[in-house]
Amino acid sequence: MRASGILLPISSIPSNYGIGCFSKEAYAFVDQLAEAGQKFWQILPLGPTGYGDSPYQSFSTFAGNPYFIDLEEFIQRDLLTAQECAQCDWGGSLSYVDYEKIYHSRFALLRKAYHRFYQMDTKKKELELLREEMEAFEKEQGFWLEDYCLYMAVKDSLEGISWNEWPEELKTRKPEALAKARQVLREDISFYAFQQFWFYRQWSQLKKYANDRDIRIIGDLPIYVAFDGADAWANPDLFQFDEDAAPVAVAGCPPDAFSATGQLWGNPLYNWDYHKKTGYKWWILRMSHCMKLYDKVRIDHFRGFDEYWAVPYKDETAENGKWEKGPGIELFKVLEQNISNLDVIAEDLGFLTDTVRELLADSGYPGMKVLQFAFDESGESVYLPFRYESNCIVYTGTHDNETTKGWLEGLSKSNLDYVKRYIACENKDADACVWGLIRAAQSSVAELCVIPLQDYLCLGNEARMNTPSTLGDNWKWRLRRGQLTDEVIGQIKAMTKLYGRTQEYKKK
Repeated sequence: MRASGILLPISSIPSNYGIGCFSKEAYAFVDQLAEAGQKFWQILPLGPTGYGDSPYQSFSTFAGNPYFIDLEEFIQRDLLTAQECAQCDWGGSLSYVDYEKIYHSRFALLRKAYHRFYQMDTKKKELELLREEMEAFEKEQGFWLEDYCLYMAVKDSLEGISWNEWPEELKTRKPEALAKARQVLREDISFYAFQQFWFYRQWSQLKKYANDRDIRIIGDLPIYVAFDGADAWANPDLFQFDEDAAPVAVAGCPPDAFSATGQLWGNPLYNWDYHKKTGYKWWILRMSHCMKLYDKVRIDHFRGFDEYWAVPYKDETAENGKWEKGPGIELFKVLEQNISNLDVIAEDLGFLTDTVRELLADSGYPGMKVLQFAFDESGESVYLPFRYESNCIVYTGTHDNETTKGWLEGLSKSNLDYVKRYIACENKDADACVWGLIRAAQSSVAELCVIPLQDYLCLGNEARMNTPSTLGDNWKWRLRRGQLTDEVIGQIKAMTKLYGRTQEYKKK
């Protein structure tokens, strides 16, 4: 089945409160997807973000980002007032997220809503039912929720320092110390559970709304978890830690043409021998959880399951790392056996070895093709559309790329001439070339075509989402109200329909 979708992070949706969330604007975007004949909405990871605001460095692989909770619902339920929300400083720009201001404003409001949730008249039947619903949620999600809420409460009480700097009895999870922390920090623990209840409640409602309109959600799963997170603290046996709970080695990638010293990501590496002994129990839990959150999931850095670059802990660059063997196809066979609705996209970008290609082929998962990687003048790139097989996902670019217009503007004359010849856009402007590349993606044999919304809008690098290996100016771009016009929606639908990817949605 040929299909088409749009990549737009939740954070990029317009809203009244500084960052995209599960608000009426998210529902309106779902309607626009349906009107444009799309079948998929691809998003970025939904986890709570820490230092650098990256969704790929989350405090938990299971928890949701409280920034995405719709405050309007709290206003409607008298848990907040419109004035309280309006008085907060969300940052002055409608085009970019100001994460520092969001951090200070959002949690103060959520704390008010939390207190009112428990202090308001218990005779209010609807509120009673919500409290019962939250109790059921806490029981159902207890396998991760208890550790996450305790982790965040302790972290807050220690001014945000990473768990490896905590007092020894907390760092190593001594039962007496944990019991005392649960007692002393019980309100803060409850507050974090409150956040997760509302995140999951609102997200499930938005996902159902999308599914009811024949829109499926593509989620994004980072291969690694953050070191400064509840997963590493609560489950040290899962990772390559020494007896002092310090990493033996951390994740990265080797030096290449883009970085002379490689990339040092710093994530803890998995103890694959231990995972195998447990029958990959944690991975079954993790992927089962994903398949409840999403309809399809993109696994980031798929090649790391074949081999991964292990960098000695405390090295300042990735140069001295070495390749280690991952679990290979065994992990995915176990997941297939235990998760009936497993639906995976393998992010297989970058340098691929024969063993990685073999792993991808054995899994049967579709890989990714990115048009910005296709035009190297040799004419030999595997990302050129005429080289595709149907079992793949084609993109003009991803969240880590320049926008397509920005990329075109930075090409050398010879490269730009090559691109224009390929897409028959000689003597045409940059916007026409962007649409020419979208046409190349849509017309390809790839079963699924996903285009970042910035490319449909022909935006430059002012709308770029992320520049890898940099800090301070990423994950900020937001769609402005009215920017996705009926005219653009019509153009998207026409292109999608022309190449047999359109769903004809009928309003129910």
